[in-house]
Amino acid sequence: MPILALYSGLLGLILIYLSYNVVGNRKKFEVGVGDGGNHDLRRAIRVHGNFTEYVPIALILLAVFETNQGSSLVAHIAGITLVVGRLLHAHGLGKTVKASSSRVLGVLLTWIVIVGLAGFNIYQFVANQLLS
Repeated sequence: MPILALYSGLLGLILIYLSYNVVGNRKKFEVGVGDGGNHDLRRAIRVHGNFTEYVPIALILLAVFETNQGSSLVAHIAGITLVVGRLLHAHGLGKTVKASSSRVLGVLLTWIVIVGLAGFNIYQFVANQLLS
């Protein structure tokens, strides 16, 4: 699954950056567990948490799509869109807890990838069952 390898690698690096940001904030504000009531640390934790909530299912859907010989072009479009969406969301949420254009666009792109790949995977299953 070379396409999955590329995008899971890129997203893995983003995850490490987000994790490093949480650790840096923990050190800066001297908070070992939780957020210590600090708004900056709380935001960093949510950026990291949101990433870890959405990316695994998107990568599973991409893996299934690629395994079932889905279009390489569609897989790359989904992968690029997911990476861009997650970067935009992290940037937007990292700046403010209020709605921002990058945060909204980021989550929208992420949802489009998840819904799109879910739809493609369901379609592939149904089409294969009808052809069997």
